[in-house]
Amino acid sequence: MQTLLIADLHLISGETEKTNLFIRFCQEQASQADQLFILGDLFNTWLGDDLSINNYPSIISALKALSSTTKVFITGGNRDFLLGDDFVTQTECVLLKTPYLLTTENKNYVLIHGDELCTDDKNYQKLKSILRHPITQFIFLRLPTKTRLKLSGQLRKKSVEAQQYKTRKIMDVNQAFTDKFMQKYPNADLIHGHTHRQNTHIGVSYTRFVLGDWCTDQGNAIKVDEQLSYLEIR
Repeated sequence: MQTLLIADLHLISGETEKTNLFIRFCQEQASQADQLFILGDLFNTWLGDDLSINNYPSIISALKALSSTTKVFITGGNRDFLLGDDFVTQTECVLLKTPYLLTTENKNYVLIHGDELCTDDKNYQKLKSILRHPITQFIFLRLPTKTRLKLSGQLRKKSVEAQQYKTRKIMDVNQAFTDKFMQKYPNADLIHGHTHRQNTHIGVSYTRFVLGDWCTDQGNAIKVDEQLSYLEIR
């Protein structure tokens, strides 16, 4: 069985080049795989299915077409955690809860988006706990369109401003926390995105594989079959 994994495309409505790159990936590489895992932030913004689905018709169509040949699993990231039932119905993807344990003949892999490992960024983690709370999401999804758009824009602006004062270390994973997290999954390796720092970190008891983000003319994926390898997407 061949498995592909991607993350952090941050697709924006109307951004043709990166959208076309993803569609080609679905048609040419992903359609040849048995399953595809999208580990968060496929979309740069998702304000609820009722508002956002209509902004990405070509992406929705590409995912639905891909789902006819390849099992597609997707988890929300810090930008698109409001993906919901309508998205699942229209794309026929499977909305995945993480951590998820991917089992293969040779190795098991823990799959997550990755932001949960960045515990040094305390302000982000506090904000995440508020935004991800079911009551917060319930209220937000019932606000008028203009209000949702305004709040989302304000949060994004503050996030960009805050990142200017954060060190690379703060925005990366906390190694001690990650080691403790992986103790729950003996004999497994870890695959995640979020940090945009594609790399392979070989530890004593597990290896951590990090997916990079996508730009307009190039992306990346991890392929798992007999072994694990990185792929360039062009």
